Amino acid sequence: MTQFKVPVDLIMSKMADDVERAHSHAQKASKILLGRLETRIAQTPYEVVYQEDRIKLKHYKAKKKSEYKTSLLVVYALINRETMLDLQPGRSVVERFLDQGIDLYMIDWGYPTRKDRFLGFDDHINGYMDNIVEFIRRKNRVKKINLMGICMGGTFCVIYAALHPKKVKNLITTVTPTNFETQKGLLHIWMKHMDVDSVVNTYGNLSGDMMNFGFLLLNPARLMIDKYVGFVEHMDKKKFVENFVRMEKWIFDSPDLPGEVFREFVKECYQKNKLIQSKLEVGGKRVNLKKITMPLLNFYGKYDHLVPPEACDQLTKNVGSKDTEDICLNTGHIGIYVSSKCQETFAPKIAGWLKERDKTAQKAKPRPRIIEEKREVLKKSLVIVGRSDVKNNKQVL
Repeated sequence: MTQFKVPVDLIMSKMADDVERAHSHAQKASKILLGRLETRIAQTPYEVVYQEDRIKLKHYKAKKKSEYKTSLLVVYALINRETMLDLQPGRSVVERFLDQGIDLYMIDWGYPTRKDRFLGFDDHINGYMDNIVEFIRRKNRVKKINLMGICMGGTFCVIYAALHPKKVKNLITTVTPTNFETQKGLLHIWMKHMDVDSVVNTYGNLSGDMMNFGFLLLNPARLMIDKYVGFVEHMDKKKFVENFVRMEKWIFDSPDLPGEVFREFVKECYQKNKLIQSKLEVGGKRVNLKKITMPLLNFYGKYDHLVPPEACDQLTKNVGSKDTEDICLNTGHIGIYVSSKCQETFAPKIAGWLKERDKTAQKAKPRPRIIEEKREVLKKSLVIVGRSDVKNNKQVL
């Protein structure tokens, strides 16, 4: 009978090597974690050119003279922050847009407080958004602007373009939910069975921390285990640690969501799916998608667990525009904006697409000189403090 011997010497040697590697790994990691790290986000220079209540409008400083006749307004979701688009130099959608010569504006929704709990779709879309669009149109003396929306911000842009089609030249939607009749994605299933009235009536605004916890529960193995195991494995690499911390800063910088927005989004969209059917009403007007006749570019992610492709790919089939394009990228919800591979496609595609449709942009007719003179006289006759209209709580900076 053959006897097998346990190779004790090989096992001990392997254990010794592992201990040595672990010790070296820990020493390097300790030096990096205790040292100075560059983890700033949103470093691209900008100017706040308009403010109303908690809402600010950022205008980014162009690196070169704009090659576009029409400015681009980016509308981020009310969940998380628009700083995702400017995570770090070399990994920034904002930076790439400016490199292409785009005149770029972006809405900062700020941090809602208890007084904002009653502000719904109408207040944000026909109120804040429309006021911002009007400001850009008057500032640049143009009839239309380009509009780009991200996630819920894209849903807002679709609604805005349907209600105000004469003000939008081109529409770009990215990971934008418009069709909510899908069983793909745990979020859609949860929302269909949520008693949203009880949540909003009890808490008012939806807590940003609560939303973050809910998002983690959508994929706990990857988002709460794999993610931090991966960090431990690579924490001896300074660049990896810096990128990890930047992403964590963005993830946990989570404003609360106005209660009425949450109520309408869940009941009217997730539960009744009114938007894609052109049955949604905002501000007493029906959101008819057939009125979206401007060119439409629609991006979504193949592996998006928050807004699956089935929630995005029906939009172009239901609008009135004849110039539409769907682009499905092999990435998830956030990868479109931060993945180095996707960034090579995403921003350049948008820039080229806009340039092709920018040739027909027309300047609005300048105001007659006599009207301008009357406006100057009126300004001098008012007592203005900080160039602020106190009645409407609007401020041009």
